[in-house]
Amino acid sequence: MSERIIITGGSGRLGRSVVEGFARAGFEVISVDRSTPENPIEGVDYHSLDLLDAAATEQLFTTIAPTAVISLAAIAVPFSAPEDVILRTNAGIAHNVTAASVASGAKKVIIASSPSIMGYGSPAGWVPPRLPLDEDVTPKPWHAYGLSKYVAEQVAAMFAQQTSDVKFISFRPCYVIAPEEWEGAPTQQGHTLKERLDDPALSAVAMFNYVDARDVTDFLITALKNIDRVENGAVFFVGAADALARQPLSELIPEYYPELAHLAEGLTGDAPAFSIQKAKEVLGWEPKRSWRTELVE
Repeated sequence: MSERIIITGGSGRLGRSVVEGFARAGFEVISVDRSTPENPIEGVDYHSLDLLDAAATEQLFTTIAPTAVISLAAIAVPFSAPEDVILRTNAGIAHNVTAASVASGAKKVIIASSPSIMGYGSPAGWVPPRLPLDEDVTPKPWHAYGLSKYVAEQVAAMFAQQTSDVKFISFRPCYVIAPEEWEGAPTQQGHTLKERLDDPALSAVAMFNYVDARDVTDFLITALKNIDRVENGAVFFVGAADALARQPLSELIPEYYPELAHLAEGLTGDAPAFSIQKAKEVLGWEPKRSWRTELVE
C-alpha cells in the first residue's frame, strides 16, 4: 500500500517543491492550504482550509485518513505580521495539525521548525556554546516567529509523550532556495542569490545558512522511510553541506558577529555554521545540491 501523505502549506514556497517531489516519487499527495496554487500539479488532491479551525481540520484529516502528515503551513517570515498574530497563528496551526493527525490515525508526523529559533541576531547579544550549531545547543528565540517554531517542536514532543503509536519528527530547514531562484528569481527577502553572495551582509542575518527545496524534499522522504530509527520527538537541522558565502565563515563571522570570532575559527573552507551530522548519522540523508553547482550566473 502506498503512503497517503497530507502536506499542509502545499501552496507555499517550500510546499510547492515538496508536493511536486512527493508526487513524482509515487506518493498519494493531499495538499491542504488556505489557497490552491495557480498551477496545480497533476495527480495531487488540493483542499482549501483554515488550519486554525481545529474542528474542521480534524474532520478533513479524519475523512482523508492519511498514513503520514507533513506540517509546513505557517506565517513564514519573521516580522511579516504583528508579533501576537505570528505567535498565535503558527502555534495554533502546529497544535491543530498535530492533534488532527493523531485523531485521523496517521502513524508518522513531521513538523517544520526553523533555525531562527536558535537566537542569532538577538539585540541583547547571542553567544552559543559552539559553532557549528547542532541539535544539542539550546534554542534562545528572541522574536515571535522563532518562539512559535520552538513551540511547534514542543507540540510534537508533547504528543510523543501522549502516544507511542505515532512517530514525530521536527526539522529545521535552513533558508530555503526554490529551484527558480537559482536562475535569478528573487528569494524570500527580495534579493537574488547572486546579490546575496556578492554582498555577504545580506546572508549574514541568517548566519549564511541555506538549503535547496529539493534537498528538503529528499530529507522528508528519507525521514518517512527511516522514521523507525528515530527517537520519538527528535529534531534535525536540514541544510546545505556548505555556507552561502564566497569566503570562509572563519573570515566572515568575525566581521559580522565579532563576539563569535573565537567560535568561528574552525569554520574554514566552505564549512557551514549549522551541523547536519545528525541527519546523516541517524537517517542516512545528505544534501545533493550546492550554490556552487546550481547557481546560474
